[in-house]
Amino acid sequence: MTKVDFYEVLSVSRDASDQELKTAYRKLAMQYHPDRNPGDAAAEEKFKECSEAYQVLSDPDKRAAYDRYGHAAFNGSSSGAGAGPFGGGFGGAQDLGDIFGDLFGEMFNMGGSSRGGRASRAQRGRDLRYDMTLEFEEAVFGMEREIKIRRNETCTECQGTGAAKGKQPVTCSQCGGRGQQRFQQGFFSVARTCSACGGTGTQITDPCPACRGETRVQTEHTILVKVPAGVEQDTRIRYQGEGEAGKFGGPAGDLYVVLNVKSHKFFEREGDDLHCVLPISFPQAALGTELEIQTLEGMETLRIPEGTQSGKEFRLRGKGVPHLNERGKGDLIVEIRVQTPAKLNKHQKDLLRQLGETMEIENTPTSRGIFDKVKEMFN
Repeated sequence: MTKVDFYEVLSVSRDASDQELKTAYRKLAMQYHPDRNPGDAAAEEKFKECSEAYQVLSDPDKRAAYDRYGHAAFNGSSSGAGAGPFGGGFGGAQDLGDIFGDLFGEMFNMGGSSRGGRASRAQRGRDLRYDMTLEFEEAVFGMEREIKIRRNETCTECQGTGAAKGKQPVTCSQCGGRGQQRFQQGFFSVARTCSACGGTGTQITDPCPACRGETRVQTEHTILVKVPAGVEQDTRIRYQGEGEAGKFGGPAGDLYVVLNVKSHKFFEREGDDLHCVLPISFPQAALGTELEIQTLEGMETLRIPEGTQSGKEFRLRGKGVPHLNERGKGDLIVEIRVQTPAKLNKHQKDLLRQLGETMEIENTPTSRGIFDKVKEMFN
């Protein structure tokens, strides 16, 4: 029977990298594994074929021999090949076992050898999340706040064993303490985590009355959250070990405090700079003036020079948001908007007409600069 080229079996080029070979094999193994195709002889044959191809091509020496002599390198017909890589069974079972472990979360053995053993009892606790809402000023200047969280902590009654006082967990009757149950499927020996003990190798026959054998109890815990100055929306603050307690001596998880920052009534934040719009009248813009404006740190005087146009921006240095975990602050950028009055009394209209008669302007359309056009596109 003519054997198919190993590279064609895996659908890879002859210069494929190790990672490309592994990726191609994982995909085919997923598709044709006997566990996913029970009773399908064609799928089982395809699975054996791609496993054989990967066994050879994933080994640098065997691949070099195959590239030089082809399949003859492994049947003893070529002086350049050795006794062949299979020798009555699959070689490199550890590598294939690693791949199948990734695919199915179980342990596979080729040829009946055993790797691994009882799963570790220790289990890391879950991470927790707490959403905290801040006022705009609290995010800018920083703050401290106590929060209360409910979390699973190690049971003090049984010290986390899950067994009643004076009792101890017993060896699992299903797996005999190995933590795994082994099944034979064709020439594969498949080890699965024991369903009775979850891989720990022990069972609790006399559960602790306080935690009912769960090893942990839920309690309320108070934590002081320290928010540094300059945080932004969705900032996460991590408190290591403040999540749920681990089981059977495993480490505790972490607590993540996620910040939600309220908007301000007239300041908008862009990075560490603040932006606001300041309306002024036409006389103020034309003649110039000095105005007291609100900042996050109090009142500041802003000088408006005569002839100021609508859209003009003034920058107040250091009146923005503190740089997070650094010295210095951003700026406050004030945009001027010259307001046109919508309602005028007769006296005001007369004054404006007199002013208009003394001011000459050519009402001729002009083209806008490219900067103005781009600015309009993003507004």
